[in-house]
Parts: sequence; structure tokens; C-alpha cells
Amino acid sequence: MTNSATPPGLSGVAEAARQAPGRGLPPVHLWRPEHCGDIDILIRADGVWMHEGSPIGRAELVRLFSTVLRKDPDGYHLVTPVEKLKIKVEDLPFRAVTMQASEGLLSFTTDVGDVVEAGADHPIVVETDAVTGEPSPRVHVRADLWARIARSVFYELVERAEAADGRLAVRSGGEAFCLGSVE
Repeated sequence: MTNSATPPGLSGVAEAARQAPGRGLPPVHLWRPEHCGDIDILIRADGVWMHEGSPIGRAELVRLFSTVLRKDPDGYHLVTPVEKLKIKVEDLPFRAVTMQASEGLLSFTTDVGDVVEAGADHPIVVETDAVTGEPSPRVHVRADLWARIARSVFYELVERAEAADGRLAVRSGGEAFCLGSVE
């Protein structure tokens, strides 16, 4: 079932995303279309968006698709008012590639241009791999979408961290976020 005003497939996804004013986000949380199948889009662990095995080279197109991305219980989807197309994501859909600190806030910018201020609504979470002991930091972006914090940005966080009770923590937006244990 398709709406004649919204073209099917990638064209429909792009059209739905374009309808968001400015850099705002379309209301994908309100859209409840039927699942239409899978589309050959993969977001690799390094943040590169692939379509049919080739990188999507236009940053504007990746940004556009990122605005209609949603995570449902059965996985990640590009969603329009009339279609829901499942995609693959190797790790997390976004990368936090820069960080700014100002007036008690840590602001992260993702590889698709989203800016989030860490705090109660956008926590920083660091899990540690049980086998390697490597930290795996992430920051909440929106809904159930997260950004992997780039290694260089994580190093900046560690440099800002304060030690207390054998743990390293940073503060932002009145919240404390544990980065790991002091060793």
C-alpha cells in the first residue's frame, strides 16, 4: 500500500526526509507503515554507509537518510509515512567524532551532523569487553539511536575525567558518567 504522493524505495525515503524543515527531524516515531522488506544498505562499524556494496559518497544523502532512521525491536529501518525498509548496522549507526566542553556541558557532534549535549537525556555509557578489556564508549543521540564515541574523543574524555572511589568519571549537564576503573 503506497501513497501516490510518496514514491517507493530510496526515492520515497529521500522525499520523506526532505520534508523536515531545516535540520529538523521528521516525526518517524509517529509513522507506523507496514514492513516493506529489506534494502541493501549497511552502516559499517567504521560509520561508512554502503548501498549495494558501494559507499554512499554524498554526505548530504547520508545525512538525509539518517533523519529517517529508526530502531525497532526487529532492527534498524529507514521509515517514511508509507514504507519501512530494514537495513543492516554492524555496530551503532552513528559516530561521535568531536566534543566541545563549555559551561559544564559536553557536546558531541556525530558524523551525520547531529549535536547532543551529554546529560540525563543523553547519557554516556562505557562498556568494557570481557575478553579484551577494551572500553566501548557511546552516547545517546535520539530515541533508541546511539553514537560510538571515536577513540580520539574518548581520550579527550579520559583527560577531563576525575578519579573517585577507584573510578574515572566526567560530568555534564549535572550528571556524572563513569568511564571505567582507575588502574
